[in-house]
Amino acid sequence: MKLEHIALYVDNLEAIKAFYVRHFGATANSQYHNPRTGLQTYFLSFEGGARLEIMQRPGMSPRATGEHPLGYAHIAFKVGSVEKVDEITRSLVESGCPLLNGPRMTGDGYYESVLSDPEGNQIELVA
Repeated sequence: MKLEHIALYVDNLEAIKAFYVRHFGATANSQYHNPRTGLQTYFLSFEGGARLEIMQRPGMSPRATGEHPLGYAHIAFKVGSVEKVDEITRSLVESGCPLLNGPRMTGDGYYESVLSDPEGNQIELVA
């Protein structure tokens, strides 16, 4: 298992993208936009393979309040296969972790499930 990416809700998507590109040498993909939800994202790739997803959507709220607060959004773990996503999801649910979404194929191409850790932090398991 390896860490897939870290995601942050941000107030100014373009400015944050420019900051990481300029100061950290990130490479940005084309912007993803979901017209149904208003979600807009960039994946920023760094030397060595680390990635940061920056996101913006309508209805974001100040840090630590609301459904979509600015800052930390989730940690995603790439587990290697659809079967592993299903297996680990079942195991986490059986141990008491709330299942928030999935497992499912997402609009941006992931097979994923989203769970909550014991303190409410979101975890994605991706194939």
